[in-house]
Amino acid sequence: MLFEYATYLRTVNNKHGRPYQEKTVTAYTKAVKAVAQWMDRQDMPGDFTVLDTRTLNRFFRAYYATHDRGGTNTVQRNLRVFMAWLEEEFDVPNPYRDKKLQRYAAPTGAKPKTLAPEFVTDLLRITGNGHPRVKEFEKVRDHAMIRVLTEGLRAEELLSLRLGDLHLSQGLLQVVPLKDARAAGEGRVIPLQPKTVIALTRYLRAREQHKLSGGEWVWLGSRNRGRLTYSGLYRMVNRRAKDAGYVSVTPHQFRHTFANDLLSSGVSEGDVMTVAGWKSRSMVDRYASDMATTRAVKAVKSMGDRY
Repeated sequence: MLFEYATYLRTVNNKHGRPYQEKTVTAYTKAVKAVAQWMDRQDMPGDFTVLDTRTLNRFFRAYYATHDRGGTNTVQRNLRVFMAWLEEEFDVPNPYRDKKLQRYAAPTGAKPKTLAPEFVTDLLRITGNGHPRVKEFEKVRDHAMIRVLTEGLRAEELLSLRLGDLHLSQGLLQVVPLKDARAAGEGRVIPLQPKTVIALTRYLRAREQHKLSGGEWVWLGSRNRGRLTYSGLYRMVNRRAKDAGYVSVTPHQFRHTFANDLLSSGVSEGDVMTVAGWKSRSMVDRYASDMATTRAVKAVKSMGDRY
């Protein structure tokens, strides 16, 4: 049933009329696997069609006992599509239509972690600092990827880049929207820092020696492996963080840092929204909340004596 469900996800569109990203398929099937493992521990007979409201409530409470509220909310949301699929394919009642299903709200007020400038600098240093004499493919690639992450791209946007999306002579790249709720049209334009342009140019030169250089995807794996995946990106940034003497980092933290960097430099909120691909002002608040107090203090102090 899980195999059939994964196949279904890969052949239909989401509510925005777009194919499901492979990362989403993985997250949705992972939630189903969590239910399957719990059913095994409970010695529960039957397949997934036995999942009624009462059973799901028991599962969510057991999951909550070993995870936080945010994790439980995520699993509950990710199972919604599966239960709708069961309803359609096997004609069983959908517990998500039942008011007795216990809901777990997403946590509110949590502030994202903005990366310290020293951390980003150390990651760039550990990957060769863009020195032209560095010829190792992996180092040149990782340095370029970290620089592109500082431009505010989502991980999926970075990994979805094709060679035709790079306009380095103009200092730009273009990202295609991943969801209908995000940037519309043919994709938004990202202005690049000069050092990012140089890093990408040197990576493309190194990429020419790759066995799969004839393909369209920008980011290729080391040892002549194919297109880089999210797990590869995640492992890369954490490996480089460890090399630089730090513990862990997620690719998405660079996006929070990007928002803070632009606002700290006086870029208007409207321009930040345009470059980041946000339609809601609340997204600026969320992504910039971590360092809001620091920015406010600096702004006020920069005024000097007012009287």
